[in-house]
Order: sequence, then C-alpha cells, then structure tokens
Amino acid sequence: MKILLLLIFPFLLLSPVHWLNDMGEAKLAAQKDHKHILLNFSGSDWCGPCIRMHREIFDNEAFKMMADTDLVLVNADFPRMKKNQLPARQQEINNAMADQYNPQGKFPFTVLLNANGKVLRQWDGFPNGNAENFTLEVRNGIYADR
Repeated sequence: MKILLLLIFPFLLLSPVHWLNDMGEAKLAAQKDHKHILLNFSGSDWCGPCIRMHREIFDNEAFKMMADTDLVLVNADFPRMKKNQLPARQQEINNAMADQYNPQGKFPFTVLLNANGKVLRQWDGFPNGNAENFTLEVRNGIYADR
C-alpha cells in the first residue's frame, strides 16, 4: 500500500491546469476567489509560437503552481482547420474577447487582467526567457495591482 501511494503521489501534484473559455465566467470566478485573470489568444492548430507557449510555459510546473493559487485562466482559441472549428456560440464568445482585448489579432497574445477585466499587463508573442521568467512577470503584475 505504501509503495502504491509513493507511486501515485507525484501524479497527484501534477494536476492539469483548468482553462475557461468565457470571460464572463472568468470574471465571476476571479471575483469570488480573489484572483486575477490571464487571457491567452491562441491558434491551436496553426500558430507555432502559440503551441510552443502552451507546451513550454503553461504546462510548466512553476507556472501551474502560481496559476492554481493566483489566476483564473481563459483561452480564446482561433483554430483554422475545419476539423477543429469551434461551435458557433464559442466562436462568438472568442470574437467578443478579441474585439475587446486583442483588436489587432495578434497570436499568441496574453493579457493579465484584474477580476473586473481591467488590463494590467500584456505580452505580444512568445514571452522572452523561460517559463520561470514569465511566471515571475505575471506574479509581479499581480502584486503591483494589490
């Protein structure tokens, strides 16, 4: 039994990050839990830097630990392949988020917001440095708002 727990325990720590797809839902959750919002615009099936950002930054343990305690994560995805097309309602939601927070249509584009949706910081493209540096930049943006 102890061996089984030792084998399973590390995987319990590696919980996946939960991404929302709706800013209204994210604002409610952020207000309720006293968190900030990190909104990422991505092209999951065509944008190389977007794919790399999710793999190297958002899947990094340092980022996930910080996000778990401080952030509500929102992904506005704009896939191009027909097989990956979003339902019409989700596309409308993503378009509305883009109109408000990413009118130039940059990818990847990441925005740190307070719980009410006020922009605190933006990252255009793949962030400089590594996941730990990006995590520190996000954390600094959060603390500057407090």
